Amino acid sequence: MKATELKQYLTEGRGDAALRRLYGKKAEGQRGRYLSLLGDFLSEYGDLDVSFFSVPGRSEISGNHTDHNHGKVLCGAIDLDIIAVAAKTGDDCIRVHSKGYSEDVIPLSETDEPNEAWFYKSRSLIAGVCAGMKKNGHSVVPFCACTTNDVKTGSGLSSSAAFEVMIGNIENHLANGGRIGAPEIARISQYAENVFFGKPCGLMDQTACAVGGFVAIDFADPRDPVITPLDFDLTANGYSLCIVNTGGNHADLNDDYASVPAEMKKIAAYYGRDALRGITFDQLIADAPVLRRAAGDRALLRAMHFVSENERVERQTAALEKKDLDAFFAGVKASGDSSYKYLQNVYTVKNVEEQGLSLALCVTERITQGWGGAFRVHGGGFAGTIQAFIPSEKTADYAAIMDHVFGAGACSVLAVRPEGAIRVDL
Repeated sequence: MKATELKQYLTEGRGDAALRRLYGKKAEGQRGRYLSLLGDFLSEYGDLDVSFFSVPGRSEISGNHTDHNHGKVLCGAIDLDIIAVAAKTGDDCIRVHSKGYSEDVIPLSETDEPNEAWFYKSRSLIAGVCAGMKKNGHSVVPFCACTTNDVKTGSGLSSSAAFEVMIGNIENHLANGGRIGAPEIARISQYAENVFFGKPCGLMDQTACAVGGFVAIDFADPRDPVITPLDFDLTANGYSLCIVNTGGNHADLNDDYASVPAEMKKIAAYYGRDALRGITFDQLIADAPVLRRAAGDRALLRAMHFVSENERVERQTAALEKKDLDAFFAGVKASGDSSYKYLQNVYTVKNVEEQGLSLALCVTERITQGWGGAFRVHGGGFAGTIQAFIPSEKTADYAAIMDHVFGAGACSVLAVRPEGAIRVDL
């Protein structure tokens, strides 16, 4: 459909039913959001045959700092997304204009090899996804697109992974008839971030964004992880997923983040392995005296967290499959407790005066007594966000208190979105 025709279609409200199906209670305002983006496209690229696309952000549910040692994780897509309006073009370039940023223009001829001058820039992700598509035997076509992203940078909800998956999503539908599966789009997106963007990330973020819903992922073989979608409706069971941004300072935390996999791998090296997967708690206890001397107490504690966290993910996955909410929440709490005490990623020892995550966890524990649900540190830790599962009728009260403590808009009330990367059929 031409952009002007689609604009008229949306203006008349004929796409509202599709938007309600996708966004549920958050559908209000989406028509205006889509129309605004379509207006940007018309101004930028003209009246072409266009399609809308949507990719959600993600939340890590359990498996804190395990994927990098071939562990198990549980994650979920959320009902905040990046949307794009895109069209094939006749030139040899991909053009992407993301709202609030300058346009990226990438000649297809420059998408075969990584360019270090593009590291840590969005254009490298676009080039990397195209390279990954071609490497996997898929087609790539030139296109132009405008995007807008409700998954804000720095929110801990994987805005970068959503962007990568969006590029793969667009190429999947414009060039490959939508035949590429979500897990493969996730792997291509990880390849783009690792090789072209210059960041050695795992695969959890991209998988959650691409697949949608609750997803269990086993990274025993990180080149071919086992991905298990889980049929569980959090909203229908009366709970919301709240993410609280404590506003912490992420500066100078690279060493903190890097220390976690490094210390785990130091323990693994004692056993002649490159990762902790396969080492048991009994082995760690039996070898504790020598491991303490060789790697230090914190490294041993982090290894013990890894082993226990993998077991927890198994139990939580089984609980969701059985629709056992109490058992699932028990795992969330235990994951948070282990992250705080043994993984030790709730605050940085470089700046002990700043402990926003600790404060958010303390306030949440106090005010949710008797409510049910669960809470834990969210994502990489040291600063940033916590996660809380709050009864839907209590979310307004919870958000008001957390916004009071951490600032207006600190608490985002979310749902787990069943759809992953899609073309939006209006």
